[in-house]
Amino acid sequence: MSFNIPDSVLKKAEITGSELLIEVSVYLYDKERLSFGQAKSLAQMNQLDFQKELAKRDVYIKYDSNDLNQDLNNLDDIISKKAS
Repeated sequence: MSFNIPDSVLKKAEITGSELLIEVSVYLYDKERLSFGQAKSLAQMNQLDFQKELAKRDVYIKYDSNDLNQDLNNLDDIISKKAS
């Protein structure tokens, strides 16, 4: 699904289409409607640039104990493969 926002609306809001896309992406990430990867893709940004946009808006990266455990498991897998 796609949609068009008239230029007149963007002009009235004093925002570009790219800026609006970033705003929507950050909002949906902050409300936990999109994952980090989904939100950065929607914003059409790389990881570092999207993180900077989150920081500008005081939106923190969501990282919980499940994420930590997954990262630790991934690290164990990498270490095990290198030791083999």
